[in-house]
Amino acid sequence: MNKVVPDAAAAVAGIENGMTLMLGGFGLCGIPENAIAALVESGVTDLECISNNAGVDDFGIGLMLQQRQVRKMVSSYVGENKEFERQMLDGSLEVDLIPQGSLAERCRAGGAGIPAFFTPAGYGTEVAEGKEVRDFNGKPHVLESALTADFALVKAWKGDRDGNLIYKGTARNFNPLMAMAGKITVAEVEELVEPGELDPNQIHTPGIFVQRIFRGVDYEKRIEQRTVREQ
Repeated sequence: MNKVVPDAAAAVAGIENGMTLMLGGFGLCGIPENAIAALVESGVTDLECISNNAGVDDFGIGLMLQQRQVRKMVSSYVGENKEFERQMLDGSLEVDLIPQGSLAERCRAGGAGIPAFFTPAGYGTEVAEGKEVRDFNGKPHVLESALTADFALVKAWKGDRDGNLIYKGTARNFNPLMAMAGKITVAEVEELVEPGELDPNQIHTPGIFVQRIFRGVDYEKRIEQRTVREQ
């Protein structure tokens, strides 16, 4: 099976209005920049996006929000995006805020075929409203369901033509979890190599989870807030 596609446009082909997408990354670190740009160019709308963050106003998922392509965001931290705030407050964007650890585990569970799990996170807050609660070892736990998506869009440092992926630094965040949970997983990589060139002991995402892979170009790798120490 040839998993390599020529560019981002080919990689996101088949993503249609109303689909659910997972987008890897933590803040602006390790986000699938090329795939997001291709989604913006495609004009697809009514999307449900599962991502730890919502980008910033003019980068990442923020570009999709500017074009009103997102119907619902399932996220953990969204404090860097004023456009997100505007749409949430005016009711045009549905938002499901989830504790960060619960979001990660719900993605992992979806990839592992586990339909639901109990966690103490969120008990006694709005997060637990309408959900089953059980006591384990004298402590209340909330039932959380797994998350899956029609497409998972992830970004890795290196990948081979079979879809095996290696992430670098903080980019190894939600990407490995989401790569498991998409019906179709699209990986964009900085370096695309031949099978056998990657050390099997260093591979973070086995190629069995990846259906499409391409080499990304022109990465900006923006920093949300640059803080430097005074001299």
